[in-house]
Amino acid sequence: MRFFNSKKMRKLELLAPAKNIELGKTAIDHGADAVYIGANSFGARESAANSIEDIEKLVKYAHRYYAKVYVAENTVVYENELEQARQLAVDAYNIGCDALIIQDMSLLEMDLPPIPLFASTQANNQTAEQVKFLEDVGFDRVILARELSLMQITEIAKRTNIELEFFVHGSLCVSYSGQCYLSCALTGRSANRGCCAQPCRSKYDLVDKNGKTVVRNKHLLSLKDLNLSAYLDDLIRAGISSFKIEGRLKDASYVKNVVAYYRKRLDDFLNTNQDYEKASSGTTILMFEPDVDLSFSRGFTNYFIDGNRKKTASLNTAKSIGEEAGKIKYAGRNYFVADTEKSLQNGDGICFFDKNETLCGTRINKISGEKIFPSSMENLKTGTKIFRSYNQAFEKSMKQKTAIRKINAAIKFICNDEKIILHATDEDKNSVMLEIRQIGSIPQNIELSANNIIKNLSKTDSIFSFNVEIYNNKVQFYQTSAINEWRRNIVELLLAEREKNYLRKKVKTVKNNIPLIYDQLDYTSNIANSLSAEFYKRHGAHEIHKAFEIDNSAANKILMFNKYCIRYELGLCKRGHNDDLFLLNNRQKLRVSFNCEKCEMQILKFE
Repeated sequence: MRFFNSKKMRKLELLAPAKNIELGKTAIDHGADAVYIGANSFGARESAANSIEDIEKLVKYAHRYYAKVYVAENTVVYENELEQARQLAVDAYNIGCDALIIQDMSLLEMDLPPIPLFASTQANNQTAEQVKFLEDVGFDRVILARELSLMQITEIAKRTNIELEFFVHGSLCVSYSGQCYLSCALTGRSANRGCCAQPCRSKYDLVDKNGKTVVRNKHLLSLKDLNLSAYLDDLIRAGISSFKIEGRLKDASYVKNVVAYYRKRLDDFLNTNQDYEKASSGTTILMFEPDVDLSFSRGFTNYFIDGNRKKTASLNTAKSIGEEAGKIKYAGRNYFVADTEKSLQNGDGICFFDKNETLCGTRINKISGEKIFPSSMENLKTGTKIFRSYNQAFEKSMKQKTAIRKINAAIKFICNDEKIILHATDEDKNSVMLEIRQIGSIPQNIELSANNIIKNLSKTDSIFSFNVEIYNNKVQFYQTSAINEWRRNIVELLLAEREKNYLRKKVKTVKNNIPLIYDQLDYTSNIANSLSAEFYKRHGAHEIHKAFEIDNSAANKILMFNKYCIRYELGLCKRGHNDDLFLLNNRQKLRVSFNCEKCEMQILKFE
């Protein structure tokens, strides 16, 4: 049982995605301290929308474990949507949500209830100056840009006093978040409105200024997936308090496996570092061994976290390739023999790259000794590296119950000749008492009667895991049905007490005139309404341009800002030789320019 500690400890939060109410509950069951979810509008994942009624149910479920629910209201807001955006914030507060994740500053100009505001990563939170400004104008937390290194995060934490959140796992946008206008320019579907067409996952030819093809038909803008599980300790010490998993479009298997994996890693840290504590209550008991290699990934990268530039693209495919399974050491007519440490099984899916580096896949139909018989041997050759893209046994296990989350609690059982007193206290020091006027009968065996009381009060049919102690020797015999009723009653009382004592943070944003870092704001500030413009004017902006979605002429505008660099990825990085390159896809032609001084890349539409 976790004991109350009066010492102020830093809370560490595992933050998980919730596509819907069921996956939100799944994330909490598997150890999430908080979940983020989209409502029916203004979420950066348009296809992951939820009703206020469903979010309210999720809030009630989460708060039982003192876990939190954050609503993603992180798109740009148009003028005719301002009242709708305000009402969503009010609704989120009224149903008990713990914070709003936003990028549009119009929300700070509205009269909102005292709900904490988190600055979305779409607000382009790259520098200590930017984060300090957001702190000073009233944000409660800042979600940092994924491109930052540990050194940069440490510097931000030293110069600010705001909670810092950072992505640690999942799909990566190739552009700085909130700074990508490519989808909107090419298709009219804006990433800043939650409906990105993902042109970064398409194939392109790369052509130089003379028209010579450098690379043909590759996924030149598609990145591998982020995995910072090896850097959690470093991130904690750098100043991160919330560790975010990407994946509001992922399935239950992904949520279970990845959340459970990071829960174990964070718990390992907490068990050996007494100055930190978990941000929610309860203990998750897993019925499987989590392994992120078994969930969706395009291969993993730690991106720029160690400050070093490295190869981060998945050039040959934008699809999941799964876990590396070894190489084929002999290919027969209808079977192969693999040099692998993986236990491949019937029904597993495997994939591989053919001689043209095209991703191919097949299914294992039968295994006989060393011989593996796939559905098709096409393109499978001796020496081919294979990946297990579908682990049938693992996915089958993920369809079962895979975790139980319990809150530790104690029951003191006190009885005398006239009454029984049950005194229950949970791990958060919530305490209730149940007095029962009931006389039992003289037990034939005191020890057996005591064991029966302990056994039935300890039953695990609630969120509590009870440790029961009998506090005197006047044990009587009671019917099992009566003891079960007492347990149900004490559980109901303790749940009500937990709900009553849940501390929801309330923050009322007060307008101020903290000066902006810049007084000229172009389309990349994503200002799509009059209230957002008012906000920036009040903070000192003298020149304000409309958001790309409002004035969407792509002429001479940078459509994508990248820390990732195609030249470096392809081994073509030469200081001083940074001529533009061009990306071709069907009828689209994009110009790629390079700022070698800042080690950044920009993409524009070629007119």
